[in-house]
Amino acid sequence: MGRPKLRKIDPRIDLSRHLKSLDELPRPLSAEVLFGRQAPLEIEVGSGKGLFLRSEAAARPDTVFLGIEIARPYACYAAAGLARCGLTNAMILWGDAVRAFAEALSDGEVAAVHIYFPDPWWKRRHKKRRVMREGFVRDIERVLRPGGLLHYWTDVEEYFHTGVALVSSQTKLAGPFEAPAGPDTDFRTHFERRTRLGGRPVYRAEFRKASFPSAALGKQDDAPSPARPPANQDG
Repeated sequence: MGRPKLRKIDPRIDLSRHLKSLDELPRPLSAEVLFGRQAPLEIEVGSGKGLFLRSEAAARPDTVFLGIEIARPYACYAAAGLARCGLTNAMILWGDAVRAFAEALSDGEVAAVHIYFPDPWWKRRHKKRRVMREGFVRDIERVLRPGGLLHYWTDVEEYFHTGVALVSSQTKLAGPFEAPAGPDTDFRTHFERRTRLGGRPVYRAEFRKASFPSAALGKQDDAPSPARPPANQDG
């Protein structure tokens, strides 16, 4: 199924503050570089229409959010939504998240990584394009700060198990931990809303980086709490 057609963006909306490309920003990326202040930085991989960024940025003004979206029409749409809401603690990076994590993020810079409903690339010959791959999950572990979280959700059971197995085999992140779904009036993304209202299950996993290098895996001290705790599965 292709991505739904987007509404036209009001041409009067100034996107300059909320839409950037990877090559125009100094490196390494940080809250200071992106937003001009020190704050916990959370990254969403594949922001779509931007619902998660808008709701979380509005609810948590002391945290800064970077959404990375590879499709320019969606990047522009999500940035326009942030601009309309006047949110100064969130922006969209138009580009490839795999490249951004590998080239532009320092070790221990990120408080949380959110991956919601990534493209499953159904055809066998296309599965190499999936964002959940060995090098990328290792980069996620590298950029997470001690106690940092990885949230991974999908409606594709095979992709869920493949992704969880990759994280478990390629990193030392603790998990997966159970994370219950929010109420049916509170969805993180438009895709989650469509999936759950259609009666289909959503598979969820949460992983956590140890609070200190010597900490036992699974230690939960000092880990940031998710704003809307996610679940293994719901229907």
